[in-house]
Amino acid sequence: MGRRGVTGAVRGGALLVVGDVITDVVARHRGPLAPGTDTTAAIRTVPGGAGANVACWAARRGGVEVRLLGRVGADAAAWHERELAACGVRSLLVVDGRAPTGTVVCLVDEGAAAERTFLTDSGASLRLDPGDWSDTLLDGVARLHLSGYLLFTEPSRAFVAVALKAARARGVPVSLDPASAGFLGVLGAGRFLACVEGVDVLLPSRDEACLLTGASDTAEAAARLSRHVPLVVAKQGARGALLARSGEVYARVPAVPVTPHDTTGAGDAFTGAFLAALLAGAGPEQAAAEGCGAGALAVERTGGRPPALA
Repeated sequence: MGRRGVTGAVRGGALLVVGDVITDVVARHRGPLAPGTDTTAAIRTVPGGAGANVACWAARRGGVEVRLLGRVGADAAAWHERELAACGVRSLLVVDGRAPTGTVVCLVDEGAAAERTFLTDSGASLRLDPGDWSDTLLDGVARLHLSGYLLFTEPSRAFVAVALKAARARGVPVSLDPASAGFLGVLGAGRFLACVEGVDVLLPSRDEACLLTGASDTAEAAARLSRHVPLVVAKQGARGALLARSGEVYARVPAVPVTPHDTTGAGDAFTGAFLAALLAGAGPEQAAAEGCGAGALAVERTGGRPPALA
């Protein structure tokens, strides 16, 4: 077995990502939408999903094997497998015979901030359940990463509980990205924190961190969350990232200046690069710097994925 680094992960092992695999329909428009009539937009269909995006950006960073477990419909399973393979990800997709692949319509305002609004049909992606888990999925794995979207349905919450128990039994560290402030508001902070007990790294966005704690300041929110999770990495977009432990923010990592084109998947890019860097032996601050770099690259592209590997 490889030696353990400062994060507790076994050096040389794989990253197993579990999460959503989604078909994104990205519509880029300028100015407000025109209700009841047409709004001109540039529309593309691209592979997405927070879990899949994280896996692809981790593979792009290199230096670690990346595997992805997710659930898709038969309608798009082959396409998603090809797209994941093109990004260097080993896919472990469960094909759902009853539900179609999840689809998200991403409305991207082409204004200066390139902000986006999501219309989400989760489809098969949140139908993972304990029957889809096997402890053998952890063979050769140095870190397990869970998409927070898994906490938003009962079957996938049960899946998370089983996966966390198995990871703890093997000493495999677990990270989680809360994924959606909108869905978190429905789930509730208390329920969320109970679900993530045993997670060692939490990677919330600014809005997610504040929603989970009731704090209006990101640093205060990250500090509070770090009383529940050993390491909190709060993603702040153009303001970089904050790292907190034991109730205190101990590092601030600046963003890489960039002109945004589409902010879809920027947080996923950060998370993927951050986790791959940790597994390659980087400390959390260096890993966060690599995450900021990946986030900057992501906002210059349409959709949430990096370019395919050559």
